[in-house]
Order: sequence, then structure tokens, then C-alpha cells
Amino acid sequence: MKKLLVGIVLVAAAMGRSGLAADGTATAPTPAQRPQVEVETNLGNFTIELFADRAPLTVKNFLKYVDRGQYTHTIFHRVIANFVIQGGGYDTLYHLKPAPFKTVNESGNGLTNQRGTVGLARAVDPHSGDCQFYVNLNDNSELDPSAARWGYAVFGRVIAGMDVVDLIGNQPTGAVGPFKQDAPVKPVVIEKIVRLPPASP
Repeated sequence: MKKLLVGIVLVAAAMGRSGLAADGTATAPTPAQRPQVEVETNLGNFTIELFADRAPLTVKNFLKYVDRGQYTHTIFHRVIANFVIQGGGYDTLYHLKPAPFKTVNESGNGLTNQRGTVGLARAVDPHSGDCQFYVNLNDNSELDPSAARWGYAVFGRVIAGMDVVDLIGNQPTGAVGPFKQDAPVKPVVIEKIVRLPPASP
């Protein structure tokens, strides 16, 4: 019996290490296992850690777009100093790219729109978020949910290259193409977004 119990414990431990619970279901990734992506732009690169444990549906949706190459040769079309940079939806000719996948709003996940965090942009409909994302240049609590309104879901944070994000956030802006304001005068191009290999244990 003692040997049997030891065997069960070892199997359970192995399952935990492989991302499976004892009943065989998937477990949420720990902070050490969170996926990361590299955002390559014409002004430099930055790295985003994705909170798959706190915003699983949003992260899954975002990575679906990453894997499809959705972000290749798109732009940051909205840049507001000390607020946010927003992009991923328009190509370099200022055409809105098709974005067939939407996700439910996960703004109630306990994460807040602090400087350096990454959130999902959306229209008035709280569940209209698709591929466009933003990076907070400041603490923006007005984007968090409250009892009276839906918020904007935070699903990641910049862990390297925040100086590049700040550089983008300080670009001169104005009326460019279809945008009446807040578009960089010189295009800030997302050359591509790629997944990074998992960190070594």
C-alpha cells in the first residue's frame, strides 16, 4: 500500500509539471509559464508577457492573430502622449484589416490599466474586441471596470523595451489618412509580432 501511495504521488507530481491536474484537465499557466511575444517595429522592439492565467480567452484570441500573421506590416494608428499607443488593426496604407475573431470582455479579471500593461481595444460594445491592442503609457484607472460600466481588459504587460514604447508614445501626431487626429505623422510600423520560445525552467 505504501508503494502504491508513493506511485500515485509521483504520477500526480508529473501531471502538475506537464500542465495537467490530477484529473487530467489542463491547469492555468503559472507566471513562469506565461507566453511571451516580441513586437518588432521600425522604431525598435518590445516584449510582452501575456497573462494567460488571468485573461485566458483574450490571450487565446490575441495569439490566434499572432499565429495568422495578422500584425505583419500594420501600424500604431493612435498615439496619445501620457495615455496609450494603439495599433494592430490598420495596414501601412491605412486600410482596416479584416478581423474575424472577437472575444468576450475579461476586464473583470482583477488586472488594472497601469503603465506598461497591454489591453484589448474595443468599440462601444463591450464584447467587440478583436485584434487591436494598446499599451498604457501611464496609469489609466479610467479604463478599468466599475460597478457602472465595463472596462478594457488587460491581458499582458511589457517586460522589455518600454523605452521603445515611450519613443512611440512621443511621436508627433496629427490628421493622417482617414484619422482626424492622434495618428503618427511618420508611420510607426509593426513589422511583425512573433511568439518567443518558452523560458527554461
